[in-house]
Amino acid sequence: MPTRILLEGRPGVGKTTALRRLASLLHTRAPVGFTTEEIREGTARVGFALETLDGRRAVLAHVAFPGPPSVGRYGVDLRVMDELALSALAPLSPSPTPGALALIDELGGMELYSSAFRKAVGELLTADVDVVATVHARHDPFTDALKRRAGIELVEVTARNRDALPGELAARLGA
Repeated sequence: MPTRILLEGRPGVGKTTALRRLASLLHTRAPVGFTTEEIREGTARVGFALETLDGRRAVLAHVAFPGPPSVGRYGVDLRVMDELALSALAPLSPSPTPGALALIDELGGMELYSSAFRKAVGELLTADVDVVATVHARHDPFTDALKRRAGIELVEVTARNRDALPGELAARLGA
């Protein structure tokens, strides 16, 4: 049975860092997927970028984007999710190769505005694919339903476990 892990935690606790470190520890597997990161100008956060594991990058959300949709003060560019994020996961559809692994950062407010992305996540979680994804801790109908699904392991990321977690997950995934 495939491994399906959701890494849940508060903003800033280290979910993205843990997922990136996990990706770097996977020497015998070639994961697909993406991570996100803050865009800063000086000390001010002005947006978020999405970067695929194969190195493609685009601005997902920014204070200069008009929206809708928007999350807080950030307008979200859904084309980044519908094109770049989905293309990063495309090797897993429709028939994933044995040992396929998806790393997804994040199942959060900005990303989930994309109905195509929500559909792709649902399909991944029923496919013969190992999935490790970060998820926000706040309530959301989509992510709450994912957290309750059979076969989903919910792991809380905390300041105490965030440094050891990538190595533990890599060992479980056969790094």
